[in-house]
Amino acid sequence: MKLPLQFDTSWTLFLDRDGVINHRLPDDYVKNTDEFKFLPHVLDALKIFNQQFGNIIVVTNQQGIGKGVMTETQLEIIHQHLLKQVKDNKGRIDCVYYCPDLKDIGSFCRKPNIGMGLKAKKEFKNINFKKSVMIGDSLSDMIFGKRLGMKTIFISENHTKAIKHPELIDFISPSLFDFAKLINN
Repeated sequence: MKLPLQFDTSWTLFLDRDGVINHRLPDDYVKNTDEFKFLPHVLDALKIFNQQFGNIIVVTNQQGIGKGVMTETQLEIIHQHLLKQVKDNKGRIDCVYYCPDLKDIGSFCRKPNIGMGLKAKKEFKNINFKKSVMIGDSLSDMIFGKRLGMKTIFISENHTKAIKHPELIDFISPSLFDFAKLINN
């Protein structure tokens, strides 16, 4: 798939967190900063994105809170760590939105529902979903992006899910850094 777009600061980048920015813990949740490990070259990617996009927003489902595995305070500490590391490496994330709700309750804020996107648009008046990109590693990320009219980038080295759902995915990249390098040329 080819992405026939040039990005500039009028565009907004939405990013999922686990599996895109940091390593996903199989059958577990990142509960502290020791467990939060950036994926290779993500900080370099965010440095590139800092120059390419007007807004950079993280939208992440965090049902570990709803399950009682972690607290919102623990999550806030993780996100402050994330933001500091990104800033110290000359990158930028303008805001992190998260949904603590359990998957089973059908929460409006939990992806693939669009609540976090609408909250971001309310707080960042310049967001235009037609000039926004959602990068994620799950089909719920892709559905979230499409429901809001965004372009979608699927992060995966395994294209099986993408092949089954081409209507949801505008482009596939093996990593966030690979996508950053592509648009930086």
